[in-house]
Amino acid sequence: MSKYTPTIGLEIHAELRTRTKMFCHSRNDTEEKRPNVNVCPICMGHPGTLPVINKEAVRQVLRIGVSVDGDLADYTEFDRKNYFYPDIPKGYQISQYKFPLVKGGELTGVKLTRIHLEEDTAKSAHDKGEESLVDFNRAGVPLMELVTEPVIHDAGTAAKFAKELQLLLRYLEASDANMEKGEMRVEANVSVSAESGKFGAKVEVKNLNSFKSVEKAINYEIERQTALLEKGEKVIQETRGWDENRGETFSQRAKEESHDYRYFPDPDLPKLFINEVPEFDKKSLRESLPELPWEKRQRLGNEYGLRDETVEIFVRDSKWGRYFEEVATELQNRELVNIASNYIVSDLKEPIPVKELTEVVRMLADSRLSSRGAKDILRIISEEGGIASEIASSRNLIQKNNDEEVRKLADKIIHENEKAVNEYRSGKQSSLQFMIGRAMKESKGSANPQMLKKMFEEILR
Repeated sequence: MSKYTPTIGLEIHAELRTRTKMFCHSRNDTEEKRPNVNVCPICMGHPGTLPVINKEAVRQVLRIGVSVDGDLADYTEFDRKNYFYPDIPKGYQISQYKFPLVKGGELTGVKLTRIHLEEDTAKSAHDKGEESLVDFNRAGVPLMELVTEPVIHDAGTAAKFAKELQLLLRYLEASDANMEKGEMRVEANVSVSAESGKFGAKVEVKNLNSFKSVEKAINYEIERQTALLEKGEKVIQETRGWDENRGETFSQRAKEESHDYRYFPDPDLPKLFINEVPEFDKKSLRESLPELPWEKRQRLGNEYGLRDETVEIFVRDSKWGRYFEEVATELQNRELVNIASNYIVSDLKEPIPVKELTEVVRMLADSRLSSRGAKDILRIISEEGGIASEIASSRNLIQKNNDEEVRKLADKIIHENEKAVNEYRSGKQSSLQFMIGRAMKESKGSANPQMLKKMFEEILR
């Protein structure tokens, strides 16, 4: 057990899904591939232009705040965060410093410090030979930043938090939060200390663009800092990048402090008094929320008794979640719903008509189909389409429940498998299962295995 304690805080940026950018009427379109199309004098920082606050972006951040039980601001303002880089057209970024929209809150047991709103930067490309190019389509896009308290102590918890935040943003339709497209970016502040409750030098690992990268980068940084301390060396407070190919962090620059950015209130934007805007009333915001991921988990577990793994599939994949709910509504029976959920997660690659899946489940429950027959019908419908009852009849999959038919089948198998019969009569129970299997194969899955078992036992007494 290591004598060093890692402490991790996360800063997560997510581009908000709004029609226009944060302070102008240029389109907010993440799918635009042509460079420098969605731009205007305001988001390009031309002198004399005046920004206007995107009301919907403010509302989205407040809804996120309500979802995590944060404290909504009574008063807020926007600040200028001053630094020079080619992807900042104005030479400063409009952000929030002392008065964020949301303070506090909690998600997956992790305490939050704040959630604030700012504008995104442009996008730089450094892979064009000796030149660097800048695409300003992203400059000025509404960007939520969420900061956690430094209360995380392992990489798995950090990745779990980021996944749950992505899910929440999608449920609220506040952001697509696609990490591969840069719509959600994670930064991890990692420190390692030999004294419990104390923080070591803080190292920020920037722009992690997948959950695997979050885990790998944090684990690497914990190991790197621990190794330095073990050798009696100091950890330098700095900003580091993550090299996915090499699986290691690398130094980028000294870590800036807040005073390095020379924050001051933006003189071109009005102060906001949240309580004066009817749409920002906390009760109205709460009523606008959909069923949240953790609420859905609890409901599916309580209402249908589904396994945790199955619940998670339906919570995380909206397509399958909606499909399951339609099937459950049609069946109106907890036992049948559980059977259907197993087929959905195990046998279907794409949803088939709800009517056909529910018919297969009912035929199985009524012993008109064997489990093998049900799987075959679902596969046929998935590949070729069709009606469940017609497929069952035409493919001879209707389960044989007639005593006379089952007896004839059992007699045939007994006659053809004398060795298994003798072994069974000598006490070898597995021989009975062998004969049942042979009978199921002979009937192409249409025989009732329970009736077969009973018939074999009766004949071979």
